[in-house]
Amino acid sequence: MINIAPHLRAVRERIRAAEERFGRPPDSVQLLAVSKRHPVTALRAAHAQDQRRFGESYVQEALVKMDRLIDLDIEWHFIGPLQSNKTRPVAERFHWVHSVDRLKIARRLAEQRPITLGPLNVCLEVNLSGEKSKSGVSPDELPELAKTVDALTGLRLRGLMCIPAPEPDFRRQRQVFARLRRLVEQLSSDGLQLDTLSMGMSNDLEAAIAEGATIVRVGTAIFGPRGG
Repeated sequence: MINIAPHLRAVRERIRAAEERFGRPPDSVQLLAVSKRHPVTALRAAHAQDQRRFGESYVQEALVKMDRLIDLDIEWHFIGPLQSNKTRPVAERFHWVHSVDRLKIARRLAEQRPITLGPLNVCLEVNLSGEKSKSGVSPDELPELAKTVDALTGLRLRGLMCIPAPEPDFRRQRQVFARLRRLVEQLSSDGLQLDTLSMGMSNDLEAAIAEGATIVRVGTAIFGPRGG
């Protein structure tokens, strides 16, 4: 396992520098450490460096980690594609779900969320590229889905998420993220109370912050390459 502390410090410095460069308020961008396929020891090491938000994509793997890290104060975010038969443990154990992309999933999460835990924070995943192989609601179908999900008891719609195709050019990175920002602005103008843009990863977080990201999801730059 790599020495996580200096990598985590470097990512935090990148975030701080981007906030300053693009006129964002200090600490306006949260770091979500993407810990899928990384061992519990890596999460403990990051937690020891004051990292509290972790993102997981595989339900069974996440549940094992939650049980083994029950002594730590961790905010768990589910960020992967979610199958309808896996919604119950996500509704019961996670604090956030970033990858809601259809009404069936949203309804199941709402119905299965324990009342004692309060509403589950959710983002709608948007497929900006239109690729059929990728998850996410289309921009055209987004407004109707957003309004319906916003009305579900048991959920709190926070904003939008995207996973764009890799793009090395900074200007083009910004163009993609600007599309998601404009979608949030449109939904907000329609009366939805949204405060979250979950976008930007290890290779493009600066462009995402320039376009308004409030959560960046970083894995490789913190933990190194994923395991098998």
